[in-house]
Amino acid sequence: MQSTDLGTKDSGKIWHRKPSPATRDGIIVNIIHTTSDYLPKVLRFLNVAFDSSGDCLIAGDHQGNIYVFDLSGNRFNLVHRTAQACTALAFNLHRKSEFLVALADYSIKCFDTVTKELVSWMRGHESSVFSISVHASGRYAITTSSDTAQLWDLDTFQRKRKLNILQSVGIQKVFFLPLSNTILSCFKDNSIFAWECDTLLCKYQLPAPPESSSVLYRVFAVTRDGRILAAGGKSNHLHLWCLEAKQLFRIIQMPTKVRAIRQLEFLPDSFDAGSNQVLGVLSQDGIMRFINIQTCKLLFEIGSLEEGISSSVISPHGRYIASVMENGSLNIYSVQALTQEINKPPPPLVKVIEDVPKSKVTAGDLKMKVTSGRVQRPARPTESKIQTRILKQDLTGNFENKENELSDGLNKKRLQILLKGYGEYPTKYRMFIWRALLQLPENHTAFSSLVDKGVHVAFLNLQRKYPIKSRKLLRVLQRTLSALAHWSAIFGDTPYLPLLAFPFVKLFQNNQLICFEVVATLIINWCQHWFEYFPNPPINILGMVENVLAFHDKALLQHFMDRGITSQLYAWPLLETLFSEVLTREEWLKLFDNVFSNHPSFLLMTVVAYNVCSRAPLLHCDRKDDFEYFFHHRNNLDISVVIREVYHLMDTTPADIHPEKMLDAFVALTKGQYPVFNQYPKFIVDYQTQERERIRNDELDYLRERQTVENMQAEVDQQRVEDEAWYQKQELLRKAEETRREMLLQEEEKMIQQRQRLAAVKRELRVREMHLQDAARRRFLKLQQDQREMELRRLDDEIERKIHMRDREIATTAKDLEMRHLELESQKRLYEKNLTRNQETVAKEIRDDIDAYRRKVDLEERSFLRLMETDQTQNRNTQKLIEENLAKAEQACLNTDWRIQALHKQRRDDLQRNGCYREMAKLLQENRRKEVEVLNAMMGKETEKWQEAEEKDFQLKSEKKASALSDASRKWFLEKETQDALGQAEQPRGKVVPRCLNGRVPSSCLPGTAQFNDVSELDSSARSSLNQRGKRGDSTELDLLERVRSLRQRLAAQARSRCQAPRLLAT
Repeated sequence: MQSTDLGTKDSGKIWHRKPSPATRDGIIVNIIHTTSDYLPKVLRFLNVAFDSSGDCLIAGDHQGNIYVFDLSGNRFNLVHRTAQACTALAFNLHRKSEFLVALADYSIKCFDTVTKELVSWMRGHESSVFSISVHASGRYAITTSSDTAQLWDLDTFQRKRKLNILQSVGIQKVFFLPLSNTILSCFKDNSIFAWECDTLLCKYQLPAPPESSSVLYRVFAVTRDGRILAAGGKSNHLHLWCLEAKQLFRIIQMPTKVRAIRQLEFLPDSFDAGSNQVLGVLSQDGIMRFINIQTCKLLFEIGSLEEGISSSVISPHGRYIASVMENGSLNIYSVQALTQEINKPPPPLVKVIEDVPKSKVTAGDLKMKVTSGRVQRPARPTESKIQTRILKQDLTGNFENKENELSDGLNKKRLQILLKGYGEYPTKYRMFIWRALLQLPENHTAFSSLVDKGVHVAFLNLQRKYPIKSRKLLRVLQRTLSALAHWSAIFGDTPYLPLLAFPFVKLFQNNQLICFEVVATLIINWCQHWFEYFPNPPINILGMVENVLAFHDKALLQHFMDRGITSQLYAWPLLETLFSEVLTREEWLKLFDNVFSNHPSFLLMTVVAYNVCSRAPLLHCDRKDDFEYFFHHRNNLDISVVIREVYHLMDTTPADIHPEKMLDAFVALTKGQYPVFNQYPKFIVDYQTQERERIRNDELDYLRERQTVENMQAEVDQQRVEDEAWYQKQELLRKAEETRREMLLQEEEKMIQQRQRLAAVKRELRVREMHLQDAARRRFLKLQQDQREMELRRLDDEIERKIHMRDREIATTAKDLEMRHLELESQKRLYEKNLTRNQETVAKEIRDDIDAYRRKVDLEERSFLRLMETDQTQNRNTQKLIEENLAKAEQACLNTDWRIQALHKQRRDDLQRNGCYREMAKLLQENRRKEVEVLNAMMGKETEKWQEAEEKDFQLKSEKKASALSDASRKWFLEKETQDALGQAEQPRGKVVPRCLNGRVPSSCLPGTAQFNDVSELDSSARSSLNQRGKRGDSTELDLLERVRSLRQRLAAQARSRCQAPRLLAT
């Protein structure tokens, strides 16, 4: 087997000589990646993936280095350094040089192996992505995490769909079926659904597995033709589903060594048309077994207990298997080498019968003996004497070396010679040698029965006393200690058992069976007589150590005695921790190579040798704290010197004080079942167990009572929180109500302001219109009308100023009235808290009436405006006739008309001002009357309120009748004016004859007289409507006043235009 270290190289050869994989393991090359630091460390590979051709693969380590390995070209190249651990890889995209990698920050990146550049970056997952499945076309990919699965378009690198599920269900795997458009989704509740890729409609759901087989599916594999689905989990049962029939057709039971299935992979074959028959099953022990799903026979296996497999990927053509090992390296296997024995041609059908020789061959000569995996062929029949002699020698050798022969073909004496020569065993074969030296039986069934009993009560809170950072290591330690406690009751009460077992747990954390049996063998042989004085330290063992120390170094022992240091301080800390506190990992392994290779007394001699070799620093210690620190921390001591001293002590110690006399020889664990361990004072352990049970029951009672009190307190707190929440909610509702009221008031104010701004805009538009008309007239009148235009502008400015002043006074008064009205309303709300909903209904009806009234007023105003527009149109037509027939008369009477017009304007202004004053006085009187009514209503009793309500109801009805009469009169007036206007338009134009020949014109002949009379009539009607609206105290009166004033301005402008047009004709 060749091994390649990538080191710091970015490219290079994978192997330097032609690979020749052996049949027994099939490994082509072993690839590792180490750093070049002062203390080099191995960078562990995490994931690997083949491309569609099967001759190229990519691999990523835990530091984010991604390498591409070309097996056909014998080259490797570094593609990218992502600086993050990769969690999944995919290398079968439709662009052959691109691959997908899922990183630890939950993102997916696409790189190009040729340009070594980033192609795309996809985000969307909120947890680690552990699976990437690519469609057969290579254009779509599904990425799966624990909470969601997402479908990506690899042409645009955009997400197409997202699968969301309940948090309680969880996703196991979502992947494409090979060579089809079907997506298979597998969930943690054993439900399996098939979906159409294009429409994402559910095609079918597999039925639930039988109740008799309680297997929770964790891993899945599908054949190349997509017909068979293999599923497995934490069990040695393997389920095979037929996806065409949608039913479970076979359950395969794996060997008893398999307790859980970690991965499933079908082995492709070029001649099976996609219906793969060989399935690779990776179990919890790190061994991947390949079985035939039809014959259910084990074909071959890869991996071992020492070098377990973490995950494996098989190339699409089935030539290579790439496995990520538990030690972080990458193994490439040759399937052809592994299946060489299986694919041998059958024996020939033709057999040749030969003559039997004279020396007949006996049946015993044809027997074949299998030892250590090698086949001994039968001896030649012609050399029977030589066979007999060799057999005798073998029997004699076996008899003499019976004690030194170990399992797996090893010899203990040869191992000891090797150990003395090199000082330690080879690192690669150390675990194998230990297992052989300790003769571990590997009782899987017995160990499983101990593990199935669960965590022992004594080690439930192990993490509190020993806070180990690695959760896996803590779990293995807890399981090993629990198995020891279930094996023998004393180990549940042994306080130093975690310290004793921890080095072996850390060393064998990937194989818990070996770890348990190593610790058990150590306790039976090297911890003999330790528990006779339980729960005290083994005084007898410590006495042996003290006797040996007294013989070899009396001065040191005397120094200990002078300082009050006993063997419980200079010997027991080393024994209960097995030197793990004072030695490094390499030193400890080197020491136990010698301990396991010698008599159990070697461990006690090691304690004496450690003290003797540390004689100089120990003689300088005077305080007890210094001695405690020395025997609990690492010291500057060469372990090789200590081991040599141990061998010297073993040889020079007298037999009467030698621990070998007191300790039994090595005894291995029995096969099938573990031996009974009862070398301890049973009555003490039973008493402590009873006391612990009593204390535990008392604690349970106390915990139940405390839980009851806590539940009651929680209920009280919950009730208090609910009450506070209810009060807060009520307060929030009250504040929200006040806020809504303030918002309504603000909205009303904003609406009033908007109306005012709208009126101002309308006024500006009208002024602009007048200015445009004046400019047009100035172009026609030229120099003759300059003086009159100046007079008109002066009069217009005066009128506008007066109108503005009056509007400002009206607006100020209206605002005062509104403020007063708001104050009255606020006072009214204070006194009307306890009114019933009937008043709200009445208020709603009143608002509806007011809205109806406003709509009616708007309708009347629009009718009146239409009437005015009709009248203006007719006046324009009449004006043209008058301009033609009365040009000369109008020129003569122009001066008189202007004087009359000025007088009429002054009179109209006086009338308007007088009307406004009267309106304001009426509004003030009405407000005073309302205030008096409100005060009287507040002072009255309940019966008086009902009477007042009836009176107001009667008054409302009368006002409605009066309003109806007023509406009818206005309607009649509008209809009459419309008819008059239409009748005037139909009169013959020839009747208009100039009558002002002597330069004097009566007032009836003035063109604006009729219009002024109409204006006065309209003014009176408008004032009557204003009086009616003023009684209700609404803001509609102000808008109506503005409309009336604008109407008057238009009428005055029309009158002036009529008077000026004849003069133009005369000139």
